[in-house]
Amino acid sequence: MAPTALLSVSDKQGLVPLAEALHRLHGFRLLSSGGTASVLEAAGLPVTRVAEHTGAPEILGGRVKTLHPRVHGGILAKRDDPSHQADLAAQAIDPIDVVVVNLYPFRKTVADPGVSWAKAIENIDIGGPAMVRAAAKNHADVAVLTSPDQYDAFLAALAAGRVDGALRRQLALEAFRHTASYDSAISTWMAARPELAADDASQAAEAGPGEDAPLRLELPLQQSLRYGENPHQPARWYSQDGAGWGGAIQLQGKELSYNNLIDLEAALATVREFGYGPASGNSPGENAAVQSAAVVVKHTNPCGVATGADPAGALGRALDADRVSAFGGIVALNGPVDGAAASQLTSLFLECVVAPAFSTEARQLLAAKPNLRLLELAPAALALASGVQLRSLLGGVLVQDLDNEPVQEDGWQVVSARQPSAAERDDLRFAWRLVRHVRSNAIVVAAAGQSLGIGAGQMNRVGSARLALEAAGERAQGAVLASDGFFPFDDTVRLAASHGITAVIQPGGSMRDGDSIKACDELGLAMVTTGRRHFLH
Repeated sequence: MAPTALLSVSDKQGLVPLAEALHRLHGFRLLSSGGTASVLEAAGLPVTRVAEHTGAPEILGGRVKTLHPRVHGGILAKRDDPSHQADLAAQAIDPIDVVVVNLYPFRKTVADPGVSWAKAIENIDIGGPAMVRAAAKNHADVAVLTSPDQYDAFLAALAAGRVDGALRRQLALEAFRHTASYDSAISTWMAARPELAADDASQAAEAGPGEDAPLRLELPLQQSLRYGENPHQPARWYSQDGAGWGGAIQLQGKELSYNNLIDLEAALATVREFGYGPASGNSPGENAAVQSAAVVVKHTNPCGVATGADPAGALGRALDADRVSAFGGIVALNGPVDGAAASQLTSLFLECVVAPAFSTEARQLLAAKPNLRLLELAPAALALASGVQLRSLLGGVLVQDLDNEPVQEDGWQVVSARQPSAAERDDLRFAWRLVRHVRSNAIVVAAAGQSLGIGAGQMNRVGSARLALEAAGERAQGAVLASDGFFPFDDTVRLAASHGITAVIQPGGSMRDGDSIKACDELGLAMVTTGRRHFLH
């Protein structure tokens, strides 16, 4: 009896060459259905349609085609089990030796934000996953192919007589991953869009995933990275295609490392405080870059942040904030990089630059630094990214909403006797936008839209203040200071005043707020409390 291959694929890539090789080189009988059968017939290949094989027509508009004992019996029968073979003989069922199936394009269908619930549901494959799982279960006797990427290797093994147990086990593993990914895509989409199926708001709320729903992630491998935090640590990057960093285009430079991406994330989050994208015509869901801003990050902390009249101006001021720390840093700009900005980027060693776009002139100038990684990240990709943050810990994952809400000044209170001037309030606004992107304990000294000194990650707040004020040096005279958490004592206020700071912004809420306010009044500082802290661990 000739071996049988069952082919039923949505992705027709490589289908005809595979079927030709199976039939003409290896003598397989071809069994197929629907559009796959039509493609093979058009190519001149002899095909037995599933309806002819089973004696049962396709019904329910194609919902039922392959769900039949003559299909699943042929796939699931164990070749070394006499009772299975007796059942096949009694029912006149031929065994099926190769199953080539990939599934309805559900992800592609629901990628359309306007897709209807009904259309999405009709793109949920039933017969395909059933055949894939059946073949994978019986991999001891059946080879299952779920991707065109597998075809050439399988044909080579078939030609060499090496379709052994190890290969079939590997194909079965990939098949189960294929169906698991498919089911995850469906459940994730349904959980995120209960309103499409609900008749009213109360039903939509009931249909939601719920607080006790298990976390399911399905992220394809985006890239194997150069290494992790250290060269001896292998690392991989998984990302939703087209969303967030998964939508970034690397224009030049070495392969990305784990640390590059962590620092890029920190730089991007910081620069987005000032909008991101072109000055007008920006994508929905992302603020337009009405003011140019640039950020330099080292080890996840900004070391220089500034605004300016144009990208070059903002970048120059950000670099000038701390040129020593900027060496080997990561740069993010919130608007397109032009030639003037690019010329500044060539003046020192940097690891990566990310921006919404790079002009032709900028790319030509930066090509002189071939190891510099340039990443073009369009605003539209940011709009597709999730609004939650995940962090792994031993045996589990923590999930929280991103701390990315716009600054709400209506909750601010001036608690000092002296009101901040208009210029001081602008500086406080800038410093408050920045401090939430600095690792706690965090202190920022700033003036005129430029960071002057940053203290990050110290075990006590006054220690971070010392670092920030020492980095600012004489520039602290007339500047402002921001703290991501409240002041438990008045020592930070007194230290700030001794360096010439004139205004302070902090969340407030300490039992000893009065001590810090009293110190401000005594020393002539203005103090604003925001009512919201911004720890970053």
